[in-house]
Amino acid sequence: MKHFLVKTLANAAALAVAIWLLKNITLTGDNTGRKVLTLIVVALIFGLVNFIVKPVVKLLALPLFILTLGLITLVINALMLLLTSWLADKFHLAFHVQGFWTAVLGGVIISVVSWALHMILPDQD
Repeated sequence: MKHFLVKTLANAAALAVAIWLLKNITLTGDNTGRKVLTLIVVALIFGLVNFIVKPVVKLLALPLFILTLGLITLVINALMLLLTSWLADKFHLAFHVQGFWTAVLGGVIISVVSWALHMILPDQD
């Protein structure tokens, strides 16, 4: 359970950094508490998308991984971020990613920040 909590908080922090750095990734809300709650729910959705959908997409894209020497990962990360944005909209959450290239850059930022946070934060259950 602790591992799940740490991963969710790391995802939330990584999403917050991407929102802060990129003007086309937005998180709106009435007050700070509402924004934090929305960010945590979006981080949960993002975690579920990465846990359920991403492995299937990676398996189906295996030939492209070989062909592009792994660079297709950038596109897959962008697609997972766009899927998270779409799901957030379906749940009426105020999180939106505008455009594919913004999603690519956001995916890179989220990957780097998540990696750094997972190096710092404990991950043992």
